Amino acid sequence: MLVDIETLSIVIAAVTVVVGVIYSSLQLREQTRSRHTDLVMRLYDKFSSDEFQDAWYRVRTSDIKKLTNVLDQPKELFQSMNQVCLFFEGVGILLRRGITDVRMIDDLFGETVIRAWELMKTTVDGARQQLNDPEVYYCFEFLYDEMKKREQLAHSAS
Repeated sequence: MLVDIETLSIVIAAVTVVVGVIYSSLQLREQTRSRHTDLVMRLYDKFSSDEFQDAWYRVRTSDIKKLTNVLDQPKELFQSMNQVCLFFEGVGILLRRGITDVRMIDDLFGETVIRAWELMKTTVDGARQQLNDPEVYYCFEFLYDEMKKREQLAHSAS
């Protein structure tokens, strides 16, 4: 009888440890997911701020596709272009490193990413040439490519 109680207590202890590890693992995964969601929502808060929306408006309403010298623009337009590019560059970095989910980024920013890159592509290409740096806003372009892939998948599925 003593062996049975010892065996039973060992089994109970082992089961308790396994249940504890599973519970901790689930808690950690939920906490990580919650942090990622919080991060993306803070990005969305920045995106919807008056400051960013003013910059985005200036970029959208300018003749940005005709710009030849990116660095030789009025300060306000240059800052607006840079602000928009830097924002999407940051989102692209998070996506590229797997810190955020492509579906959530697409839900929040998808069409705007596509419009912004298509509007700014010529300007970014010019900056890359002027600065002799092909990596300028590389993650913004990566973000655009990912949004286009999702858009094409959605069109082919329908």
